[in-house]
Amino acid sequence: MSEVYAARRERLRERCAAGGSATALVTRPANVRYLGGAAPRGAVLLLGTSEDLLLCGAPPSGEAGEGRPDEALRVVVLPRAGGDPAVAAADAALAQGADSLAVEEHHLTVARHRAIGSVAPRLRLADLGCAVEQLRVIKDEEEISCLRIGAEIADQALGELLESILVGRTERHLALELERRLVDHGADGPAFATSVGTGPNSGRRTHRPTDRRVEEGDFLSVCLGATYRGYRCEIGRTFVIGTSPADWQIELYDLVFAAQRAGREALAPGAAYRDVDRAARQVLDSAGHAEGLPPLTGHGVGLEIDEDPQLAPAAMGKLDACVPVTVEPGVHLPGRGGVRIDDTLVVRPEADGGPELLTITTKELLAL
Repeated sequence: MSEVYAARRERLRERCAAGGSATALVTRPANVRYLGGAAPRGAVLLLGTSEDLLLCGAPPSGEAGEGRPDEALRVVVLPRAGGDPAVAAADAALAQGADSLAVEEHHLTVARHRAIGSVAPRLRLADLGCAVEQLRVIKDEEEISCLRIGAEIADQALGELLESILVGRTERHLALELERRLVDHGADGPAFATSVGTGPNSGRRTHRPTDRRVEEGDFLSVCLGATYRGYRCEIGRTFVIGTSPADWQIELYDLVFAAQRAGREALAPGAAYRDVDRAARQVLDSAGHAEGLPPLTGHGVGLEIDEDPQLAPAAMGKLDACVPVTVEPGVHLPGRGGVRIDDTLVVRPEADGGPELLTITTKELLAL
């Protein structure tokens, strides 16, 4: 992996040079990990003129599950507690003879930005912008492999839950059990707070589990994800509890399924982000559900659960191959409940079989 990290840093270095900056300071945790491997909390990465440094307030733990920084980086542990690695990195850039430093202004606080300027007043501070996030959009096969394993873990955890007795259990209890199963099957942990919604709570995007108990005839919607080696995937499914679905439940489920299928089929290299969103959204719009739809129907995933690209009506840009995204339309009917269907896929050209589906739990409407 050391060569991979070095190549990523070199691509960033080229962008910095094109913008007139000799050095760069990376502070956003996911970006630090992308460029330098696993690092202690609060660590920052300096792309220097003579060497690249990982600066942190405590040494890496060395625990197997946590991972290690890139061995090609020199790790600098601050000598006193409470010191700011970002400020120390600016001082190190100055010591290397740099006259400019690109920083992630979208991540730095105002106070931190001022502290950097104070300790190194001769450094010209520039905005790095979202240069690292842009590099992260297209994944290499090692990254996709981590997402694929995470998806397998999430599928396993969900499949086991569906084999258990659900009636009478609370949303909160089911969410906690799913998260425990993720870890049992090898995940670093959940990719985000697991959402379980029953009855009138079902189908709500980012619903926080409550103490409502599962009842016969409920819709049960579940959205969970696994983190594996730092990479996060997502899956969402909706089921009916304990009985044959009612006519309105079948109709609503079939509608959302059709929207999700349309979104998945629109995924291809060169497809506009907004066109993928439109493919899924127009199915729901045409059925009279334009009001209350979520602002997007999908997004990128990777070291964070919500990355670029955003599949939304006003999103600018086009998909590339090897970009993992979710497709997750849903409809919620106030007081009755709703349906969400959510998959993680990797954009692939038609010659390679089209979009690769990572989350494979059935999308058939099951009565549990």
